[in-house]
Amino acid sequence: MQLSRSSDLALRALMRLAVADEREERMTAAVIAESVEASVSHVAKIVSRLVELGLAESRRGRGGGLVITELGRHESVGRLLRRLEGPGEVVQCEGPTPCPLAGNCGLRRALVDAREAFFATLDPLTVDGIVRTPTRQVSLSLGARPRTGPGP
Repeated sequence: MQLSRSSDLALRALMRLAVADEREERMTAAVIAESVEASVSHVAKIVSRLVELGLAESRRGRGGGLVITELGRHESVGRLLRRLEGPGEVVQCEGPTPCPLAGNCGLRRALVDAREAFFATLDPLTVDGIVRTPTRQVSLSLGARPRTGPGP
């Protein structure tokens, strides 16, 4: 299974916020976007969703910025991804050219089960747990490394 780009960035943003919180470092959508090599507008939308879910908090004014919440630190990665990815199908059986097997296909159920098994494997993980060493060291360096992709 492949995660959507938004879910991938949401996880990386939460990881970056968790490490920044430990260092008492001020985070903004722009700083996160640079560290994960994504556009500021895309990261801003993702951060807005994380705030909506109670996983991050946005503080205004001098010394403001983004911080991870306790819920964000301890949320199950599997549960979070279920919420971000939504209940969609792994394959599209309906649509403009529906699959002729859609009504009697054993593969569709197997793929639904496989998707759930994927999330279940991630259920025991938390953001706090995945930012521990050695991931923590890489997360700490995210904002310090030069961009490798195309410019803004």
